[in-house]
Amino acid sequence: MTIPNSLDPGLYELLVTAGLGNVLDGTEASGLTTVTADVDSEDVAHVLTQHIASAVSNALQSTPRDGQIELANRILNSLPPAELETAVSPGPRLLTSVTAAQDTAAPRPSTPLSDVALFTNSRLDPQLGSELRLEMASTDQIDLLCAFVQWSGIRVLEDALRAAADRGAKIRVLTTTYIGATDRKALDYFVRALNAEVRVNYDAQSTHLHAKAWMFHRKSGYTTAYVGSSNMSRAALVDGLEWNVRLSRNATPSLLDKFESTFDTYWDDSAFAPYDPDRDADYLDALLAKNSGRTGAGTFDFSQLDVRPYPHQSEMLDGLEAERSIHDRHRNLLVAATGTGKTVIAALDYKRLKSSPTDQPSLLFIAHRKEILEQALRTYRDVLKDGSFGELFVGGLKPTRGRHVFASVQSIARPGELLKWGKEHFNVVVIDEFHHAEATTYRRVVDHFEPRELLGLTATPERADGVDVAAAFFEGRVASELRLWDALGADLLVPFHYFGIADGVDLRSVRFSRGRYDLSQLDKVYTGNDARAAKVLASVHDKVTDPTQMRALGFCISVDHAHYMAQVFNDAGLPALALSGESRSDERREGLEKLRRGELTCLFAVDLFNEGLDIPMVDTVLMLRPTQSATIFLQQLGRGLRRADNKAVLTVLDFVGLQNEQFRFDIKYRALTGLSRNKLERNVRTGFPFLPPGSQIVFDRVAQDIVLTNIRKQLKLTTRDLVVDVRQHKAPDIAVRDYSVGTYLREAERSLADIYAPSARTFEGQKRAASWSSLVDWAFPAERGTASSEDDEILMRRVGALTHVDDPDRLRAYRDLLTAPELPHGIEENLYAAMLFFSFWPTGTQGIRAGLEDLRTRPRFVSEVVDLLTYREQISRTLPRALDGHLAATPLRSHAQFSREELLAGLGLGTLDTGTPGTIREGVKWLPSLQTDAFLVTLKKSEADYSPTTLYRDYAVNQDYFHWESQSTTSANSATGRRYATHVAGGSSVVLFVRRAKTGDLGTEPYTCLGTAKFESATGSRPLQIVWKLDRAMPVDLFLEAKAAA
Repeated sequence: MTIPNSLDPGLYELLVTAGLGNVLDGTEASGLTTVTADVDSEDVAHVLTQHIASAVSNALQSTPRDGQIELANRILNSLPPAELETAVSPGPRLLTSVTAAQDTAAPRPSTPLSDVALFTNSRLDPQLGSELRLEMASTDQIDLLCAFVQWSGIRVLEDALRAAADRGAKIRVLTTTYIGATDRKALDYFVRALNAEVRVNYDAQSTHLHAKAWMFHRKSGYTTAYVGSSNMSRAALVDGLEWNVRLSRNATPSLLDKFESTFDTYWDDSAFAPYDPDRDADYLDALLAKNSGRTGAGTFDFSQLDVRPYPHQSEMLDGLEAERSIHDRHRNLLVAATGTGKTVIAALDYKRLKSSPTDQPSLLFIAHRKEILEQALRTYRDVLKDGSFGELFVGGLKPTRGRHVFASVQSIARPGELLKWGKEHFNVVVIDEFHHAEATTYRRVVDHFEPRELLGLTATPERADGVDVAAAFFEGRVASELRLWDALGADLLVPFHYFGIADGVDLRSVRFSRGRYDLSQLDKVYTGNDARAAKVLASVHDKVTDPTQMRALGFCISVDHAHYMAQVFNDAGLPALALSGESRSDERREGLEKLRRGELTCLFAVDLFNEGLDIPMVDTVLMLRPTQSATIFLQQLGRGLRRADNKAVLTVLDFVGLQNEQFRFDIKYRALTGLSRNKLERNVRTGFPFLPPGSQIVFDRVAQDIVLTNIRKQLKLTTRDLVVDVRQHKAPDIAVRDYSVGTYLREAERSLADIYAPSARTFEGQKRAASWSSLVDWAFPAERGTASSEDDEILMRRVGALTHVDDPDRLRAYRDLLTAPELPHGIEENLYAAMLFFSFWPTGTQGIRAGLEDLRTRPRFVSEVVDLLTYREQISRTLPRALDGHLAATPLRSHAQFSREELLAGLGLGTLDTGTPGTIREGVKWLPSLQTDAFLVTLKKSEADYSPTTLYRDYAVNQDYFHWESQSTTSANSATGRRYATHVAGGSSVVLFVRRAKTGDLGTEPYTCLGTAKFESATGSRPLQIVWKLDRAMPVDLFLEAKAAA
């Protein structure tokens, strides 16, 4: 790019050069401010390539034609190594094809293979259909992704498609049943006439695929692709007003990488099912008819189809398994929003509990309505593929066999009925809507039965009366909880548009203690505040399409506040009603019915609809009271996230005022988004660019300033603030010596990063390592123990390196190494000992035995580490598994997390092999003693939020296959490349470790061990693009981050 003589105000991405430096000096002198930033290390090559290409292009264009080749060769010969093969031959000439002796070259597309283009079906553009036919003439593989495929589009391309198929080109097609627009005849033609592979996403409700794209793979490397608006129909391909961009491997390699990786991820996603006309034609016809509104959808029986869990449901099932197998807990609570498939999870969980097809544990499923029981029974039958499974016990229906009973709580809890069933009659008891469990009838059932497994299902563990059923029945523990982000990403809930609106209210003087405002003082601030009420009304008219048609819930601070807001809305012509716990049950039912019928636009409530109430028609939520409780915030939001007909989005208006300095916005926004505090601050500032599809979070300028200031305060949380917080959250009945880090983190809704993220803290002139014991000493000086030495403090600063430890074997081993009466013989060869040792001395400044003995003599240090490991054990949901083959004797476990030092020590570096973990920086390591290649992969290589040139090097194709890029020097024919490809035959192993990013809230991010893998395929050279088949499927949460597609 030419360096400008002057710079206008605006955004730039100019590499600073000597010439630009002079311009910057002049710009600063003229009163403008310039900002420069270091190029991320992962992007340097790309940025320099762009700069050099521009400079070379300018130089060549200004050089006479007869001197251009000479200049080009001078430039090429200056590169290391200066290989003669790169020199340009006289002409210059282009190689355009290579064919067998008897063949002629295929016709070429109108657009050069190395160029990009935009096709708009204008008079000057070639027709898209014509250009696609020319692309097909030379392709080796065709990939088509299209929302719908029609026979009229096949007709336009039929000859070219058939010629490509006859030539041996592989054809893959991904499509959907969206709006029933696909023609089955077209898919049948692809499969039968072209021998193509076709996969169909049959879920038209939750998958709205609008993409239209082609990729034409060429073994020559000149792959091209088309992305745009054209479905496979005649109008789209010939004369429609369509826009399509043509991409090429040469001009846009990173976009082709993304296309290929995303297509492969879709292809291997279980949501896209292989289509076989002989097997699936009737099913496809039925769904196409149903989704298009045509008749005929009711002729197909859907009950015998496989029920497979969504990724988020698999993760919840794994959470339940961890509670049972790792923690030996058999009374478990599952929390997920209404409409996200809790009953399906319960049925899949029951299927897992079956030890064999003939051994079906006895089951009692309890709900409070007949229609819920009927639906649950259908779900279990579908999951088990057993149309005779289960019996209803509701109304006049009674079970005869009594092995698998779906009962209403009213029926089974009747006086005299419950005693007919033995306490251990049912092996598995599932209770739907478990937040009702404190009710007399539910409590009677829960207290009576003693099953092997009790599973509670609820959307809201906190009831309106303040009872927390997790605390009352499950020792305060939720076994598995569906994150809102995952449900939105899976399209199980309606998207939301959240607006943070400044209301002009100043709450800085309102009393605030233990995370809550004084309700009576808040009531005085809000009730009767006409200016704020006017702001609420104005915002409703501004943000809601038609307020007279909305169905809203408004969450208020008190009964008086609810009545006041209802009066304000009624006076403004928006019919509203106030309800509270004081309202009679018939009044509440009538109020909801009026809202459903559209006779009311808003119900104002006081803690009434926080709990699980199924009101899917709610399309607007008004948050009229401040809360930093993540639970309450998500419950209120969740009241409107249920899908309903003609409901495209939930509108959320959250009114934000100036808050008490102890109030924390980060808690609820982190719960909403799943972001770390650092990322949260950046997202608030930049407008949340990476939300689930369809959702938006928007702050007005004043609200954004309030939230940003508050979050930045939490990012820079002072030691004094933290010490006060630690003191305030200690319950009176807990002794200081028993006050654990886990207790504090749960009570204060904080994370380990708050304790260990900085390496040191200073309080009242005393500088100490950032640790729990330091905070307790400062918070309770009268209870302070023995002073720590300087060496203690140095070691304490490394305790944060253990905050990720999550597998039970390692947790026990580390505790034993620190607390056992003495270290065992042979400790120098104990790999657990090596892992713990190198965590504190990465470069191994002393022997393993001497180092561990040093740690064991420091009681404050040992107490700190044991407390941390106990907390990690309590919250762990990891299901680790020992590795096989050469790695069977190592302490490494698949799905567990390890620091770089731990995993390298666990592979024998520093014991079995020479070297120390702290000196290894590469992402690949060959371990001779174990005959193992270890790959350390960072998914997000650049520190930037989005870096398209680096994102698609390493990614999960699906849960079983991982795409990995080798080091840039590795070729297919090198000794290393051959070892990778033939490792099974050669008797060596491969193990993968993957982390999301280089750094996180606690500093350097740990790696998750994916376990061993086997070579599947490879393409390219220097670097190699290798697909590895994992011996164990990836953990779901990491897969959701590692996969290339949404």
